[in-house]
Amino acid sequence: QVQLVESGGGLVQAGGSLRLSCVASGNIFSINGWSWYRQAPGKQRELVAEFASGSSTNYADSVKGRFTISRDNTRNTGYLQMSSLKPEDTAVYYCHAWVGVVPDNRYRELWGQGTLVTVSS
Repeated sequence: QVQLVESGGGLVQAGGSLRLSCVASGNIFSINGWSWYRQAPGKQRELVAEFASGSSTNYADSVKGRFTISRDNTRNTGYLQMSSLKPEDTAVYYCHAWVGVVPDNRYRELWGQGTLVTVSS
């Protein structure tokens, strides 16, 4: 079974840092379009960061300069490095990717299970 499994969430004080990881497991031949979303209580899910075409990246205005998206293709893993965290960053964070699956030889849209990040003031 192909899936995305997240880790790295937790409780951190304002100004602190966390790194989220998202590992794709299963019979995979390629991964495209890593991205990270978040959903705060009572709010809609929003895009936080993504790889656009090639290696270019896009970030929500609220996290620019503080968050960094990266990936390790050799480990089928995506990362979100979060620094200078603020209480308003508190949310459940979800990774998302298009994963090429064997033996289908097609890309599937997958979501991680979500990991809670809580930033205390």
